[in-house]
Amino acid sequence: MADKSENKLFIIHLFTALGAPLALLALIAGAQGDLAMMFLWLAISLFVDGVDGPLARRFQIQTRLPRWSGAILDLVIDYATYVFLPAFALYQSGLLSNFWALASGSIIVFSGAIYFADTDMKVETGHFSGFPGVWNMVIVALIAIQASPWLILALVALCTVLTFLPVHFVHPVRTVQWRPLTLLVFALWTFAIAYSVLLNFQVGETLTVVITVSSLYLFLVGAVQQLIAKLA
Repeated sequence: MADKSENKLFIIHLFTALGAPLALLALIAGAQGDLAMMFLWLAISLFVDGVDGPLARRFQIQTRLPRWSGAILDLVIDYATYVFLPAFALYQSGLLSNFWALASGSIIVFSGAIYFADTDMKVETGHFSGFPGVWNMVIVALIAIQASPWLILALVALCTVLTFLPVHFVHPVRTVQWRPLTLLVFALWTFAIAYSVLLNFQVGETLTVVITVSSLYLFLVGAVQQLIAKLA
């Protein structure tokens, strides 16, 4: 009975693996020029990613099914959906010339690969150490506000440098400090991005401001908290 029970737990790994076909669907949509649908598939994969971790911890998958590494499976899919596909979306968006789009995408996938191999990417406070490779959030926001080429290049360069620096970035759930405010801002950002996707990224001034301000908060709040802790 115990073996059968543990075998049934393998369904959690199968649930995690759903991120792979979702990534393929996102790639197909992006290749067809439908970036709104591409990010919709990526949003669904993000939901899967948000659910599978708590399920795995709840049922102690790592201990009960040691042959299969949920952590490795999760990293493989996260790299595709958080890094590789957003880099492809940036290239497809037309916001940069072919040369700069290829250069930026190459930098994103290269630095993201290095970061995902970092075993010290998380700190005790629940923050990430260094830019956590959430290029999906960065690129979708840049596409939504139709950012200028100079802003895109500057942000790609900044995030790449921050990938390798011990600067804290907030995790909306795991970072306890200011969590209610952070969750509220994250919810606002999510709603604004979702609405922009429904509008096929044809957003107005108000939505642009909401996306910009909420993005700046999520990008900077971890470093601000880190600075306050050092000055205290």
